[in-house]
Order: sequence, then structure tokens, then C-alpha cells
Amino acid sequence: MSKKVEKKHDELENVEHVLTASEAFIEKYQKQIIFGVGAVVLVILVALSVRNFYLEPREVAAQNEMYKSQAFFATDSFRVALEGNDRESIGFKEIVSDYGFTASGNLAAAYAGICYYKLGQYDDAIKYLTQFDGKDTYFTTSVVGLTGDCYVELKDTEKAISYFKKAADFGNEVLSPVYIKKAGLAYETLNQPDKAEKEYTTIKEKYPKSAEAADIDKYIARVQK
Repeated sequence: MSKKVEKKHDELENVEHVLTASEAFIEKYQKQIIFGVGAVVLVILVALSVRNFYLEPREVAAQNEMYKSQAFFATDSFRVALEGNDRESIGFKEIVSDYGFTASGNLAAAYAGICYYKLGQYDDAIKYLTQFDGKDTYFTTSVVGLTGDCYVELKDTEKAISYFKKAADFGNEVLSPVYIKKAGLAYETLNQPDKAEKEYTTIKEKYPKSAEAADIDKYIARVQK
């Protein structure tokens, strides 16, 4: 018998051995395998059912309620937008409570926070603004920055600065210099001119075309005195 024939014969024997071992394994653990496969299928079916028959309808319902509340928000009717009324809207607060796990419920938290800010209720504003978790750079930057504004109103300047810096870190060409400047102004109120100068210089160097950069030299000069 040639070496090639012997090699092929050995390979066939190895394959047969593997198949025999696999068959024995399957036969021995047949019940466990069937149970495991069945469990995976069940999980998939449950997940699809939850999505199709619960989450998606809830999302649609939340979107409908958001539309009503946003209409009041657009006309500066912040109290009604927030709390709703008996006829037309349940309000952003109720949307967060009832549909918080949906995309619209998440967005409603941001709107509720903005409403509370407009109404001068800054602790409540922070509570809702910090619940929002968004991907959109512009809107998310605004929400984080507004949280800083709330802390300014509450006289917690250090906390305000931390949120202004966090908002600036999103790197939005329009909004980042706004919050860098706010951080600089906040440092001035804390009598920390060196840190304020660093913020203003960042605007000059990193965002030279921004509106904030137009007169930033006077802010730099002010803190250098």
C-alpha cells in the first residue's frame, strides 16, 4: 500500500472516529441539547413578542403624547407642556413616568427638564435633565450645558463648571465655545483668573471662527490684569 493511500486511509479512520464520538455525545446528552436549543428559541420568541406586541405599540403611543406636549412647549406654555391638562395632553412628566423606557420617554425627560428650568425650578430641572441619554451631539450638548446653568442658578459654581466642561467636550463647533466661555465666566466668579484665562484662550485657539472668539481678547485681557 502506498504512503498516499495509507494517509488517506488514516484520515478516513480519524473522520469516522470523530463522527462516532460526536454521535455518542449527542446520544448521551440528547435531552440536554434539545432543552438548550428549545430554551434559546423560547428566548428569541419572547424577545420578538415583547418588541412587536409591547415595545413598538408603547413607542407609538409615546410619540403621540410627545406631539401634543411639544405643541404646548412651542408656544411657551411650559406648565401645560410639563404637567398636561385634562383634555389634550398628559404632559412630559407623565410621559417619562409611563413610557420612560422608550425613545420618546427618554426625550420627554429632557423636555421636562427644560420646562422646569423655564419655570425656575432648578432642582427638578436637574433631576430630569440628567435622566436624558442622547446620541445627537447638538441636543445632548445643550441638555448637559443647561444642567450647568441650573447649578449656576443654585449657586453651586463648581458643579456648574463641571457640566459646562462636559458639554464642551462633545466638540460641537457651535455650542462648545459657548460652554467654554461659561466655564471661564464661572471661574471668574470664583476668583480664579488663571483658570478663566485658560478657558478663554481655548476658544481663541480652538474655535477662532466662533461667535465667542470675536471679542475673546477683551476677556483674556481682563483676567490678566
